[in-house]
Amino acid sequence: MSFNNDYDSFYRPTRNQDRQDPFHDDSQPLTGQVIDSQPQGGPGKRKSRRGVKVLAFALCGVLVFGGVFGLGYAAQDLIRSVRGGETNIYVSNREPVEVNPVAVDGKTLMSYTELYASNVNSCVSINVSETTNIFGQQAQVMASSGSGFIITTDGYIVTNYHVIAGSGTSGVSTDVKVTLYDGTTYDAEVIGGDEDFDIAVLKINADEELTPVVIGSSDELQVGDDIAVIGNPLGELTFSMSEGIVSTTDRLINVDGTPFNMIQITAAVNSGNSGGPLFNMYGEVVGIVSAKLSSSSSSEASVEGLGFAIPMDDVQSMITDIITNGYVTNKPYLGIYGSDFKQSYIPNSVVTEGVYVYSVEEGGAADQAGIRAGDVITKIGDEDIATMDDITTLRKSYVSGDTVTVEFYRSNEKMTTELTFGSMPEQDETTETSSNAQQQTPSQDQYYDPYDFFNDFFGGRYFGSSYQTAA
Repeated sequence: MSFNNDYDSFYRPTRNQDRQDPFHDDSQPLTGQVIDSQPQGGPGKRKSRRGVKVLAFALCGVLVFGGVFGLGYAAQDLIRSVRGGETNIYVSNREPVEVNPVAVDGKTLMSYTELYASNVNSCVSINVSETTNIFGQQAQVMASSGSGFIITTDGYIVTNYHVIAGSGTSGVSTDVKVTLYDGTTYDAEVIGGDEDFDIAVLKINADEELTPVVIGSSDELQVGDDIAVIGNPLGELTFSMSEGIVSTTDRLINVDGTPFNMIQITAAVNSGNSGGPLFNMYGEVVGIVSAKLSSSSSSEASVEGLGFAIPMDDVQSMITDIITNGYVTNKPYLGIYGSDFKQSYIPNSVVTEGVYVYSVEEGGAADQAGIRAGDVITKIGDEDIATMDDITTLRKSYVSGDTVTVEFYRSNEKMTTELTFGSMPEQDETTETSSNAQQQTPSQDQYYDPYDFFNDFFGGRYFGSSYQTAA
């Protein structure tokens, strides 16, 4: 096919040429006719639109090819963008917001950022070292890490008792260092503490006045309240803050055999957070972080979102007492050594549970109330007593000088007496006073375990296979 540039016409074979004629002589040239694309009029002439169709087809091809090419280019550009060939990074020009500390007045609600800025300088990191013997050489080793908070401008600091518990003569470590937020580290003196409530007070001598926290009321907390914790998780991630809510305000848990009344929270609490402050959203300290349940003892399954703090209202007066006297002076004391009752202690006993009195401190509260070794205490006040933990928990509801009714059994006979709590002696005096305890011989209908003689002779604190506990 050829195009005529002058007349825009083309050659088309005749209709007969389209057919296969068996009688046609191939030696004769084919004949055809030239048809002008512009009609000249007259009969027999027919207008042709073949050229227009071809042109339209060509234009469509161009458009289709262009569309496909454009789509392919766009896809290739997208692929290059995803692959990092042409990645656009948009950088904000927003000016940073300056956060200023807010005065803690008990009336102003704070954001988490304001809370941190207002209190981080009142928080401290605590590191405890112990001297140990390694192949005959004395060496200092890291014993524990914890957190704490400043409560006075002259350097008194609150933390947990278990953070500073050690091998010193008074049961606490003697090498305690405190680091402030600005990085300054001080040697700290252990003023005193209370193991039952897991609180301790330290003292540092800073070069200038320190910024103390503001104490709030834990009794005002409600389930669902927002809270925050600042501490030293893992002993390395110093001055970290975590946030959460109050899950329960009155949770009784057992930590290493000691019952505690706790605030349960959802904030992340890890090893090293112990002793740090629990804040409400007014920036007030309402608790002392003390423990985290990291696994279930029954299934060993991982547990998250469980943290605990000691309510400030439970220990605030004790903290003041420790600062003043070095220990809690009004802590109630029965003056006995006892253990959980076992049927083997008294054969054929009508008692199934209670606290077996192993010894009575001479002149103590129990002695003055007429309680003797071999008695089984089953009730104090309105509370039934089944274990020594029950007595430990119950004593937290009283102070020295309070009087209660005690129910106990002696030779299968139920008896009652009025007991006035004495005062718990200082920690370093407890061992001395225990040596004055009456080692009374139980009556003939009571079983005396041979191990008792062994433990008495060598100074052990066991009754049979059970630990004895002072109360």
